[in-house]
Amino acid sequence: MTPLTDLQPRAATTPPARAAEIVREYGPFEGAELIHGITHDGRHVWAATGPRLLAIDPATGTVARSLDRTGDAGTAFDGQHLYQIAEARIDKIDPATGDILASIPAPGGGRDSGLAWAEGSLWVGQYRDRRIHRIDPQTGAILRTIECNRFVTGVTWVDGELWHGTWEGDDSDIRRIDPDSGAVLERLEMPAGTAVSGLESDGAGLFYCGGGPSGKVRAVKRPRRQGR
Repeated sequence: MTPLTDLQPRAATTPPARAAEIVREYGPFEGAELIHGITHDGRHVWAATGPRLLAIDPATGTVARSLDRTGDAGTAFDGQHLYQIAEARIDKIDPATGDILASIPAPGGGRDSGLAWAEGSLWVGQYRDRRIHRIDPQTGAILRTIECNRFVTGVTWVDGELWHGTWEGDDSDIRRIDPDSGAVLERLEMPAGTAVSGLESDGAGLFYCGGGPSGKVRAVKRPRRQGR
């Protein structure tokens, strides 16, 4: 069966950016030269570093525990399990034991970037393809595709809003996009030379951003809306 896709033209305009407010930095961490995916399980910030997944206490910045699991791109949490992009696959991981419970093919075949969980699906960023795919977490089938107008790194959903990170050269930002059209609605510009690799919200007032080759994780203030 041909996957259902929802390809939209890339947005032609981009709104002015506001400066991102970095409220805290964590790391670098011993043995972690790169930060790839980022997720939040309600207690810890998980960071994929290549050979390991680190559970970081956001109150202290210390590593509470680690799992010896490959993670070279996005990370997500569905309320019970971790999902981790590892080369051309996505592993479903028991965070208590580190066991891999299942694996599905990643839609980019190794060219994938961010990962998020929302609405019973996985949402996978495609860096150079400038896309975000919604996929079936059981099979990996692509359910729909959102076209973006810049390279996509980390991806997160929070309060019905879709945000993704960008990283091109020395420039990075965090942007909210229309989940139907891909149009850019809001941008938070990071300081020059400050990369955004993974991205996740804590469900409240912060985004957590992977810092790529800096080996750091940064907490960025999330814009407030009326009524929250």
